[in-house]
Amino acid sequence: MTEILGSTGSTGSTGSSGFSGSSGFSGFSFDCTGVRADAYAAGPTLVFRLRITTSGATRVHALALRCQIRIEPAHRGYDDTEAAALTDLFGERSRWGGTLNPVQFAQVSVMVPGFTGEIETDLVVPCTYDTDIAASRYLRALSEGEVPLLMLFSGTAFTGAGGFHVEPVPWDKEATFRLPVKTWREMIEQHFPGCGWIRLPQDAMDALLAYRSRHALPSWQATVETLLDAAGERTP
Repeated sequence: MTEILGSTGSTGSTGSSGFSGSSGFSGFSFDCTGVRADAYAAGPTLVFRLRITTSGATRVHALALRCQIRIEPAHRGYDDTEAAALTDLFGERSRWGGTLNPVQFAQVSVMVPGFTGEIETDLVVPCTYDTDIAASRYLRALSEGEVPLLMLFSGTAFTGAGGFHVEPVPWDKEATFRLPVKTWREMIEQHFPGCGWIRLPQDAMDALLAYRSRHALPSWQATVETLLDAAGERTP
């Protein structure tokens, strides 16, 4: 799913849950403590900071961690402008009681190095500005505030004092985090300053290119503006 020009970290409200494992291993708990944009990534990228804690003294040799990140749209409020922009995702506000369902944001993996007790690590999440993606449309519609996220963890832990045991990270491990909208907007602005992005099929691109050539239009912006003028849809 991810502050900028120096990558200043941002933090929001967090939550976590722990578990009790088997074979004498006392388990993990997860917290997300902050987020920043990767100012040096080739594309839009968020870097979440994770704190992983074990409640016992068992050595963790390595942790192959998977994380699914979901947006929980029902866990924040929306002004009228935001609600109008979200109509294509959730319908009219009067229907939101049954339509504000979770939106998939990202699914990523990270290999956490060995530790005992507690460790902090980065979770790198490549993002997209493709407006065909529901998460991108949702984030683009927000003007301020925070995005409620649910982070669901799973994976495999290699533990033990002598030799090692292989143990799963249960699917019920999760943490909550509130991503500042400002952080996401600054990340997008870094890679697409003052611009939007639309993905089109090849036949539509060919037709637009032919139209641009026939009318000797100097840019894609001029092409789209000419079409909007012809349709009477140009915004003053």
